[in-house]
Amino acid sequence: MFLQAVHHIAIICSDYTRSKTFYTDVLGLQVIREVYREERDSWKLDLALGNQYIIELFSFPEPPPRASRPESCGLRHLAFAVANIEAAAQQLLLKGVETEPIRIDPHTNQRFTFFTDPDGLPLELYETHP
Repeated sequence: MFLQAVHHIAIICSDYTRSKTFYTDVLGLQVIREVYREERDSWKLDLALGNQYIIELFSFPEPPPRASRPESCGLRHLAFAVANIEAAAQQLLLKGVETEPIRIDPHTNQRFTFFTDPDGLPLELYETHP
């Protein structure tokens, strides 16, 4: 197979400052590069998780809303691996982000929960074990 890995995930936000704060201060992603593209009146923020480049956060003037219901066709959610789901959910709650009740995947027996970013994009915490 010619694919090696997922390189990054691109997200368009409605409020750049709010989303930048969410992804950096709340989720703890690190800024790699931030560029203002004057010709597009658009910010582009490259974010990393640990040493892995993971998200491109874009702003555009008045982006149209996207249907984000759980069973809509297209991207369903982004999942982040965590070692302790209760601790991760508690850290989000302390920063004002509520999560759904923790559930167990009946096929993998792993625990998970969902929350949303400032634009309602579904995000998941998925507990992994070494």
